[in-house]
Amino acid sequence: MPHTYNGPYEDQELNHLAYPMGGIGAGMICLEGAGALSHVSLRGQPDVHAEPLMYAALSVQSPQGRVARVLEGPVPRWKVYGPPEAGNGLPGTDYGLPRFDRAAFQDRFPFGKVVLSDGQLPVAVEITGWSPFVPGDPDASSLPVAALEYSLRNTSNQPLEAVFSFHARNFMASPDPAQPIHPESAVLKTNGGFTLWQPGSEAQPWGQGAFSAVVDDPETHVNCAWFRGGWFDAPTMVWKSIEDGAAIDGPPLTEDDPSPGGSLYVPLNLAPDENRTLVLRLAWHVPQTNLRLGNDQEDAPACCTCSGTHTPWYAGFLDDIEAVNRYWRTHYADLRSRTQAFTDCFYDTTLPDEVVEAVAANLTILKSPTAQRQTDGRLWLWEGCCDTRGCCHGSCTHVWNYAQAIPHLFPSLERTLRETEFFVNQDERGHQAFRASLPIRPPAHDFHAAADGQLGGIMKVYREWQISGDELWLRRIWPKVKQSLDYCIETWDPDHRGILVEPHHNTYDIELFGANGMCTSFYLGALQAACQMADALGDDVFLYSELLERGTPYMESELWNGEYFIQQIQWKGLRAADPTESEAWNVSYSPEARELLQEEGPKYQYGNGCLSDGVLGAWIAAMCSVDEFLDANKVRGHLTSVHQYNLKHDLAEAGHTNPQRPTFALGREGGLLLCTWPHGDALSLPFVYSNEVWTGIEYQVAAHLMLIGEVENGLEIVRVLRNRYNGPDRNPFDEYECGHWYGRALASYGLLQGLTGARYDAVEKTLYLEPRIPGDFRAFLATATGYATVGVQDGEPFIEVKQGTLPYERLVYNRKGDV
Repeated sequence: MPHTYNGPYEDQELNHLAYPMGGIGAGMICLEGAGALSHVSLRGQPDVHAEPLMYAALSVQSPQGRVARVLEGPVPRWKVYGPPEAGNGLPGTDYGLPRFDRAAFQDRFPFGKVVLSDGQLPVAVEITGWSPFVPGDPDASSLPVAALEYSLRNTSNQPLEAVFSFHARNFMASPDPAQPIHPESAVLKTNGGFTLWQPGSEAQPWGQGAFSAVVDDPETHVNCAWFRGGWFDAPTMVWKSIEDGAAIDGPPLTEDDPSPGGSLYVPLNLAPDENRTLVLRLAWHVPQTNLRLGNDQEDAPACCTCSGTHTPWYAGFLDDIEAVNRYWRTHYADLRSRTQAFTDCFYDTTLPDEVVEAVAANLTILKSPTAQRQTDGRLWLWEGCCDTRGCCHGSCTHVWNYAQAIPHLFPSLERTLRETEFFVNQDERGHQAFRASLPIRPPAHDFHAAADGQLGGIMKVYREWQISGDELWLRRIWPKVKQSLDYCIETWDPDHRGILVEPHHNTYDIELFGANGMCTSFYLGALQAACQMADALGDDVFLYSELLERGTPYMESELWNGEYFIQQIQWKGLRAADPTESEAWNVSYSPEARELLQEEGPKYQYGNGCLSDGVLGAWIAAMCSVDEFLDANKVRGHLTSVHQYNLKHDLAEAGHTNPQRPTFALGREGGLLLCTWPHGDALSLPFVYSNEVWTGIEYQVAAHLMLIGEVENGLEIVRVLRNRYNGPDRNPFDEYECGHWYGRALASYGLLQGLTGARYDAVEKTLYLEPRIPGDFRAFLATATGYATVGVQDGEPFIEVKQGTLPYERLVYNRKGDV
């Protein structure tokens, strides 16, 4: 049976389900579908396979005797043979302990709920895991905390005595259960719980770290002194205490041999049908990381803000683990209330379930190690997460072009990305390094600029101005925008034809030679955005408007093949060097490749292919509220061709061949291919990812189809994509490409605008509602000053502000699209 979109996950759908909890740039712990805690990544880097010995348990004394269970469902079968070192039986796990018979999982971002049931235990259990997420308040959303709320209900007709407990090996001191813990580590008692602590050193200050587990209950007992011994002594004695229904108090050990872990116990008395909820607050504090990325400029001066390694934002806000615990305890009710208010508003919608699921599932990226945040508040991003390290550093401009969630939910954070691009990563020529260093500092300009990334940034400056309404910010960044666009013109369009002809680097990690729909649409969109910003600021940019007037008809005629936009491959007669001599990443020309060059042109182009990103610049422009600049009918023709030719419901049946990276979609699965050659004229060596399926590109095509009124075609793409992320084979909350929690997947947020046409122009103080769906509807809208439910009721537009303000002076309601 296919998964029910936006519905509960059960049975095999729980296999790979892991739900991120944590703050933006603050680290992550995942709540798995069956209730386990895993992917523990608290030190600035991901650790996808980290599942330390850490679990909650319940011991119940009933008339039938005492029964003890780990508060988790069955162990997913892939773990039996899947993790590293599985051949040795996986010591150091809780997999062999009794647990509940069944589990189900329901997400309502950022809340994930596990429901446990067991015929032998007269207690129904619900576990709600969450961490603060408050749109418009990045600080509240960047805390190193998570909570697990255990709701326990007596399902019998007899009173029950029970003991709830939580246990954790000191994984801060030694992540590897096969290795001894740090001799100077400690398990310390804190108010209502315990803290796992590891010291740092002068040579490795990033070794310091602390993790706390706390329950606010006056009956809580805390044991900081686990049994010490060899083999499996410690976990055996911990489970014995659980089976016995004990509630142990044990002071911190002061001897040289530290405690292996810590436990807390809460005795309970439950009357028939009584429900009791215990709140377990998790917190951590790792004040320094070992992250330092990017090449420095020669003779670059050291400064206090950019020397050393990355320090997370929260470490500049909260001094130590006790400060985190106090803040979490004091503000818990308020943070939960504000987070719940967002959740209630977001899910108060009538939009299709597959869209709601796709948007919400990918917001978890903001809780993963993909995001980092400096103590000065600036955001910095990986592309995604490898298993034990970040993947592809530097808030990569051409990847994060696609992402639409942050500018609407946390616009102040998104503006820091623009400020890094234009004020830090851009040199006096206007060349932008498309990867930012960490700590953020001026980079070495030792590689190509990325045409799509740099031009996309210009459109995004326009978007940030529209969202914020801050003209002073626009005036401050405007000279840098012109400098950037002038560089793009002179580098890739030196003859001022209005098209990009010279080789230009892009998101496919290669250089495209000659004019093409993808990057020319970026160029024209950037020119259009620049003209609109110049007009608002009273600046004269005649060259930009002239290039726009030249480039638009060229793209619409010379790059249009009657069905879709193509590439005109050109490598001779350019100012650039011969492709065999030009600087390129991971590109070489063997003798046979040189022979192919003479026949087909440079390696890694797309020529007459139908490229899913073929009008990407037009979609970015639409998302940024830039005026249309291309023939709407031809844009529609391109997108419908992409849907016709590139969307496959069954790759095996389609006979699809992929010698590149196949596991994003393979076999009987479906997906939107990056490129196809419907007329049989494929290049021998097209661009290196052309046979793949990429999350994010699927979403931008789907959202763009919706924008032009092709709603059902867009929804079809979303359904095919989300059918891959259904649980049995992949984590529904981890759409990956070059790493887990891949940033491009945040393009899914654009589906909201694609369906509703809802946006707020803070410059004109105008609320636009231009739905592409028929009839009445309700949907979520976030702005820089608040969020609301917007929609149509009884044929009339409405707005219900739920948080903050939305100071519109005019509402423009216009039904559009195929309705």
